[in-house]
Amino acid sequence: MLKPLLLSSLALALAACGGQAEKTVVPKTDANGDLRYGGLVFKPCALGGERGQGVEAQCATLQAPENHAAPDGRKIALAVAMIPAKSQTQSDPVVIIAGGPGQSILESYPILHPALSDVRRSRNILLMDARGTGGSHLLQCEEITSLDEVFEGSEDPAQMRALTERCRDRLAKTSDLRFYATGDHIQDLDLLRRTIGVDQLNLAGISYGTRVAQQYAARYPAHTRTVTLDSIAPNTLVLGQDHARNLDAAIKQQFARCVADAACKRNIGDPAALLARVRATLQAGGLAPVRYRDPTSGEWRQEVPRFGHLGGLLRFYAYRPESASMLPLILHDASEGRYETLLSQSRALSGDIGDSMALGMHLSVSCAEDPEIRTRPEDDATIMGNDIAEFIQTQCAAWPKGERDPAFRKPLAGQVPVLAISGEFDPVTPPRYGDEVVKTLPNGRHLVLPGQGHSVLTTGCMPKLFAQFVETADAKALDAKCLQRLKPTPPFAGNYGWEP
Repeated sequence: MLKPLLLSSLALALAACGGQAEKTVVPKTDANGDLRYGGLVFKPCALGGERGQGVEAQCATLQAPENHAAPDGRKIALAVAMIPAKSQTQSDPVVIIAGGPGQSILESYPILHPALSDVRRSRNILLMDARGTGGSHLLQCEEITSLDEVFEGSEDPAQMRALTERCRDRLAKTSDLRFYATGDHIQDLDLLRRTIGVDQLNLAGISYGTRVAQQYAARYPAHTRTVTLDSIAPNTLVLGQDHARNLDAAIKQQFARCVADAACKRNIGDPAALLARVRATLQAGGLAPVRYRDPTSGEWRQEVPRFGHLGGLLRFYAYRPESASMLPLILHDASEGRYETLLSQSRALSGDIGDSMALGMHLSVSCAEDPEIRTRPEDDATIMGNDIAEFIQTQCAAWPKGERDPAFRKPLAGQVPVLAISGEFDPVTPPRYGDEVVKTLPNGRHLVLPGQGHSVLTTGCMPKLFAQFVETADAKALDAKCLQRLKPTPPFAGNYGWEP
């Protein structure tokens, strides 16, 4: 009987000294009817409601120093949202970090919400728009209005630099553009953690958000419980440097599937040969204007087909197998002089990218963190060539640059539990990046989803695996055999889609 009594006395002593397990931090309603989560006051809101995907949430504003090294200087307001747990029993929330750089997580979250049902059982989900995006002191370059300008900017560097300077000068009136990069964002995240009063976070980064998650975990290891990396950008990666090479590899994989499909090969032919023909025609110029219907507004438009239309479509349609499966058919039509589909799809994509990406914030990140980007002779023969590198170099020559942490390129290491996930056909963060990251993580594991593209957290059984990982903090114990049931989308063999 002495041993249980001794243990009970020890437990009481630990409680008196503060050694007891930390009480669960739970948002509570105050006397005014407001929901208080630590030092933040939340009010009911809806995320994404303007697009018909409304998700009920609680929203708040966090005041942060624009320059964390000067806390008494200018403050900026950061948009925060919380999706409460179904039955909260754990203090450590799940923090979802958007990609880009330049995307708003509050705007993009509704797409993820249905897949996060399991992870919300016992933990709150926290979202915060990175500074310079969405509702967090938005830095948008309205001067650059279309995707075509991005992909054809290298053809007229002087014009692109002039547009960039106009954006810089306008934004600089209310913002110090040196303080809107990853290092600033992770300090904002830790300010959020301290403000709500929790000890640890479960980070889930998507695409560029994986860079943010790795940098946070490196700087604040004691406050990082788990890290999930979806479509991984290693710390060693120069953003944009490998885009041309990775896109080529992904497009070749997708085209090979068309050649291997009897109906696609019979009706479409060789997509690689079609691409070479269409590319040469567009780059030569001299085409007549083409009338087509805007897929978003329904209005009739008229444009001259240019390589910028094709370049943007190839790059972003390759992100997801569903859209990549349409590329051979679009190229087939264009090779026969029917550019209507190419133009309409480019128009839809241009609007989506322009609306969802804060280019000013994107530049503050890229210009400060990736100055190593260079044009390379080996990229000249790729679909995109050196256009992206030249575009970034032109803009960064005119953009203010913040300081980069001396340890920025160091791979994430240590004992933090990490689940890395990649799509087999990802054209921007291919699976080899995930293999690279987990090499220095003894508690890390990398899963590759067959037949999938970029951003795969919501695919197949991945949401359940994600929830299990957050619950157990043990990536290696996951039974991931269910992922092998995933299949690639068949290539279109005609306007009716693919054949059974």
